[in-house]
Amino acid sequence: MSSSPTLQGRFDHLGAALSAAAEQFGDRDAYVDGGTRLSFAEWDRASISLAAELRRRGVGRGDVVAIGLPSSAAFAICYVAAVRIGAVATGINTRLGRREIAGILRQSAARLLIGDVATDTAIETIEQDELDGLLGARTVPDAATRTERGKEPDIGRHDPAVIIWTSGTTGAPKGAWYDHAGLEAAVHSSGVMSAPFDRRLVATPFAHAGYMAKVWDQIAWAIAFIVPPQPWSAASTASLLREERVTVASLVPTQWAKMLEHEGGHRPFPHLRLGTSATAPASPDLVEQVKKRFEVPLVVRYAMTESPSITGTEVDEPSYVQYRTVGRPQAGMEVRIVDDLGAEVPTGEVGNIEVHGTCLMRGYWHDEEATHKTLTDDGWLRTGDLGYRSPRGHLLLTGRRGEMYIRGGYNVYPLEVERVLATHPLVGESAVIGIPAPVIGEIGVAFVVASGDRAPTLEELREHVRSELADYKAPDRLVLLEALPRTAMMKVDRSRLATFC
Repeated sequence: MSSSPTLQGRFDHLGAALSAAAEQFGDRDAYVDGGTRLSFAEWDRASISLAAELRRRGVGRGDVVAIGLPSSAAFAICYVAAVRIGAVATGINTRLGRREIAGILRQSAARLLIGDVATDTAIETIEQDELDGLLGARTVPDAATRTERGKEPDIGRHDPAVIIWTSGTTGAPKGAWYDHAGLEAAVHSSGVMSAPFDRRLVATPFAHAGYMAKVWDQIAWAIAFIVPPQPWSAASTASLLREERVTVASLVPTQWAKMLEHEGGHRPFPHLRLGTSATAPASPDLVEQVKKRFEVPLVVRYAMTESPSITGTEVDEPSYVQYRTVGRPQAGMEVRIVDDLGAEVPTGEVGNIEVHGTCLMRGYWHDEEATHKTLTDDGWLRTGDLGYRSPRGHLLLTGRRGEMYIRGGYNVYPLEVERVLATHPLVGESAVIGIPAPVIGEIGVAFVVASGDRAPTLEELREHVRSELADYKAPDRLVLLEALPRTAMMKVDRSRLATFC
């Protein structure tokens, strides 16, 4: 497997990279989106056409273009059209509500919104004074019908290119922005995730960092992005993996488990070379079953909106490494663990995770105060995550700083407990939070989705946790749910969990 990107040449900005890819890869698939196939050449031509339309609508260098479209080939066209005229592209997740969309538009000071019916419905409910001065137009109909090419501005590597919004559930939105050099850096940090002419199943919403910060990586390796149908099902995913000869697939653990149930044969996806487990830990048994049945290794990646590349595991590492750790730093990235005063802590000791390297955001858009709180004076990103380093250099996460709770004077890290709960045969998904309690301060509550017909009991789960962790980390209460509440970015919505107590 080649370790060098497929695209030949050096480019100052994303639009130039796509134009080169159009020449070098021509009719190769760039996107498969239902019945739509978009080649690299078609993607380039369509983005040039739309760029001309954006100019006619008054969009210029430095203006923000908000894209309120579902994950699609159309989203990709709008993205490159904006950045190739020196504008700044930002995505709006179509699952967001009125207040969230209004907050993004206000904070970004968007010049124009490209929307679909779902987004427009939410926009209609926003008070007019929240939109005045932010939008030049709401939609761009007939997005790419012309072929004219206007004069493109002289775009520099350090010009702003993309704003990606944090998926937090409280507070005002924060937009991590990246320049073109930051987008290109993802090409060199991808490691085993990217290979020449891969065909990648992309389950991440396109408004998410997993897509918006990785488009240059896609172009450089000539990767075809395969957009899965919604709603998700094991049957449709299996068909897509086979029919589109998918080589890389990213699924959450429960989806991998359903794929194992659906597919009875051995190695049913002969083109698949790699899988990733997203959003939640996959148990060692699941990792082994996927490897045995599908002959596909699962790898883990640790990333965030503010740094889409941080650490990752390798394909030849044992299942317990994939399950318990998030690997070692990716190319161009550094990780350190520090105490509250900023001093590095010894190996094995829990501390604050900080990140430095080529893939970091340049700051929060129009928010110097938040930028200063998150980026240190020497350029390290305060992730807000807690974790520790193993003797072999692997990073182990213990949770978000705000999620830790103190039970009877002892620190409990929810992610650590969730990893153990995930290995119980009756647990499909789980989440743990701390809630106030008299005398003891806080207690742990486990929210569990059963994996089968019988739900686990509290005592069964307590015994299971105590077999691997300290007794005070065992949950004190159990709440059974049919599904865990999730944010628009499909992360567990921990702020809502307490309402089920």
